[in-house]
Amino acid sequence: MSPTNTEKEQAKSDGSKDEQIEGEHNEWKFRVPYKVHDKDANFKALYEGGCHCGRVKYQLSREAPLSAKYCHCSTCQVLHGAPFQWAAIFHKEDINFTHGHHDLGWYESSEKTTKHKLPCKVSCAYCRSPIMDEGRNMILLFPSLIKFKEGEKKKFDPSCHMFYGNRLVDIKDGLPKWTGLDGKSELIEDSPPELVKKRKREVEEEENEEKEGKSAKA
Repeated sequence: MSPTNTEKEQAKSDGSKDEQIEGEHNEWKFRVPYKVHDKDANFKALYEGGCHCGRVKYQLSREAPLSAKYCHCSTCQVLHGAPFQWAAIFHKEDINFTHGHHDLGWYESSEKTTKHKLPCKVSCAYCRSPIMDEGRNMILLFPSLIKFKEGEKKKFDPSCHMFYGNRLVDIKDGLPKWTGLDGKSELIEDSPPELVKKRKREVEEEENEEKEGKSAKA
């Protein structure tokens, strides 16, 4: 969807240059999650975050993420230069970039391209701080970039570990630890026993349903 003339004029009044807003290659700047909400009375900023150099800054309007997880997949390990990634899931409408709207870069890992192709990694084009992962419907933000007041960080506590079978370090925190995607793989290590039993029952039920389906076709 192309930006309206009103949106373009608003961008110009906020300091954007013609080359920064004109053309199809700039249309992403007028869509969520990049659309600026400066004049939007419905957007209530609750948190602030930003990159290391300060060029990119954003606000969040949701009090707590839809979910938060630790991911130990090899892609996250390499691209973040860390043993795992701490990701918090938000709707694209929940974020508002207040600075650095034009200082973002992308990386799509499967094709290794820097074109804006979903899903992709979004970072500051200057200091290269990871800003978020942009999916087709959601965004993954990194709580370590957010400025928390006392007690707020608790709302971003992760619910589980994903791809823990690929871990570089052991973390004995009692959280559910999935070999792959949560809810779609096996629970291992020090996962809560009741969840391990529940998952075992789910797998058995899935296997029985698959056998019954094959028998019905025979």
